[in-house]
Amino acid sequence: MLSAESAAIVRATLPVVGASLDAITTRFYETMFSERPELLDGLFNRGNQASGEQRRALAGSIASFATMLLDHPDERPDALLARIAHKHTAVGVTDDQYVIVHKYLFSAIAEVLGEAVTAEVAAAWDEVYWLMAGALIALEARIYAEAGACDGDTWRRWRVVARRDETPDAVSFLLRPADDAPVPPARPGQYVSVRVRMPDGVHQLRQYTLSNAGEDRLRRITVKRVDGDPAGEVSTLLHATVRPGDELTLSAPFGDVTLEDGDAPLVLVSAGIGCTPMVAMLDHLVATGSRRRVLVLHADRSPAEHALREDMLRPAAERIFWYESGAVAPDRAGLMDLDGIEIPDGAVAYLCGPMPFMRDVRARLMRAGVAARDIRYEVFGPDLWLGAD
Repeated sequence: MLSAESAAIVRATLPVVGASLDAITTRFYETMFSERPELLDGLFNRGNQASGEQRRALAGSIASFATMLLDHPDERPDALLARIAHKHTAVGVTDDQYVIVHKYLFSAIAEVLGEAVTAEVAAAWDEVYWLMAGALIALEARIYAEAGACDGDTWRRWRVVARRDETPDAVSFLLRPADDAPVPPARPGQYVSVRVRMPDGVHQLRQYTLSNAGEDRLRRITVKRVDGDPAGEVSTLLHATVRPGDELTLSAPFGDVTLEDGDAPLVLVSAGIGCTPMVAMLDHLVATGSRRRVLVLHADRSPAEHALREDMLRPAAERIFWYESGAVAPDRAGLMDLDGIEIPDGAVAYLCGPMPFMRDVRARLMRAGVAARDIRYEVFGPDLWLGAD
C-alpha cells in the first residue's frame, strides 16, 4: 500500500510524469544500453527496442500501476503484475537487475523533468517503483520455483526431431530434451523463449507458444517468419538454418493466459499465427477427453496461409474460419464478423492475434454477452494493452 504522503504527491504529479513517460523511457533505455551494453546480449529484445514497443510497454505499465495504487489503494493489481512477471521470467530477469533499472530510470526522470523532481517527489515515485518491483520479485521467485529453477536459470538444450513447413512463411519444430532430465510441466497456452546466437555474436531471445500438449516429452513450436531487421531476425534465422538433429536452447514454459479447467463453454478466437495457443488448448481438450462445448473462430489471409489448419479441424469443436481470399464453403470470406454467430451463454473466451484484431473482437464478444472478466488474451511481444478493462 502506498503511504498517504506519497499518494498525495503521486496523484498531484501523475499528469506531468505520465505526459513525459515516453521521453523518460527513451532516455532510460539510451543511457542504460550505452553504459551497460551487455544487457542487449541475451536479455533485451533489440527488435522491440528498435520499434519502440518495449519503451511504450514500460511506460504503460508504470502509469497503470501508479493509477491502480491511487484508485484501489487496498488492492494489489495481480493481473497486471502476473502478466509482467511471466514476461520477465521467460527471459531470465533476476532480482539484482531491478537495482540496475532503478538507477537508470530515476536518473532519466531527473534529467527529463529537471527541477520539478524535488526530494519529496523523488521519494514518492521511489516508493511506487519499489512497491512494484517488490511485488514482481516475489511473484517471479514463485514462478521460478514452480519451474524448478532459481535466479532465472531455466535454460536447457532441446534437439529438433522433426521440421514441418506449415505454410510458405510458417514452420513447426518438434523438440525433445537433449538430456534425460525430467521435463517441466507446461499448461496449454504457455510459451517458451528460444535463445539463439546471431551472426554478429549477440544472443537474442524470442517467445514462441507451445503448439501442442507436449505428450511423450515432445514439444512443438510454430514459428512465423517476420521480414525486417531486427524485428524478424530470430524467426528468419530459425527458418533458414534449423534442421532435424540441430539443438536449440529453450527456457521453461511461462505465461499466465492458460486454459483453465471447468465446464464453461469455450470460445477460442485467433488470427494468423495467433492460432498457436488455441491449437495447444484443442490438443489438450482432445487428449483429456473433455466434453466442454468449444467454438473455434479463426481469421487468416487464405487457406494456404493458415498455419496449423489441419490441427484446428478437431471433431470435438465447432469452427468457423474467415479468409480474405480463397474461401470455400463452409468457410467465410472477408474479415471476422461475429454478427449472427451464437456465442454460448456463460462462455470463457481466449484471444490471440494482432492488437487491433483483439480489440475489435473483444468489443464484439462483450456486446454478445461475454463478461469482460471472462475474456483472456495473449500478446506476442511487449504487452501494450496492460491496464485495459
